[in-house]
Amino acid sequence: MKNLILAIAAVAFTIPTSGWSATIHKTQPTQKVVIVKEPRQRLGTLSCEVAGGVGMVIGSNRAINCRFRQQGGWVEHYAGSIGKLGLDIGVSGKSYLSWVVVNTKPTRVGEGDLAGTYVGASANAAIGVGLGANALVGGNAENFALQPVSGQTGTGLNVAAGVSRLQLSPVR
Repeated sequence: MKNLILAIAAVAFTIPTSGWSATIHKTQPTQKVVIVKEPRQRLGTLSCEVAGGVGMVIGSNRAINCRFRQQGGWVEHYAGSIGKLGLDIGVSGKSYLSWVVVNTKPTRVGEGDLAGTYVGASANAAIGVGLGANALVGGNAENFALQPVSGQTGTGLNVAAGVSRLQLSPVR
């Protein structure tokens, strides 16, 4: 009798009902929080898209959208702004930045922990296609360093050098 009930239950779960959908939804793994005890460990990669704009000689400020991919494959999204204080002359189109994220002291990573303000040196130039680099340190507890992977790529006619400030907030 027990085997008969199990067989009927198995058949019932395999027969689709009229409201059943055959769509399979792929979901991202649950956000993972990682505790890092040793400094200078690679935590992941922060890749950003920066809106184009006009340099205002003494500085600039542009919107930024970023994706942080942790070493384990989990992805977090951030938005904010990036600005320069120093020489910034010209017009630039959309550009892309990529950094390796390392910790400067023991910390946790995940669930918006990269949010905060980052400050550092930057330089870039473009005549048509351009290149640049930004090395930044910060976060809410100044516990992260952003080291350029391949620098910055973009288009425009622009030259900039000075101090950069990156402000990130988590996007939920």
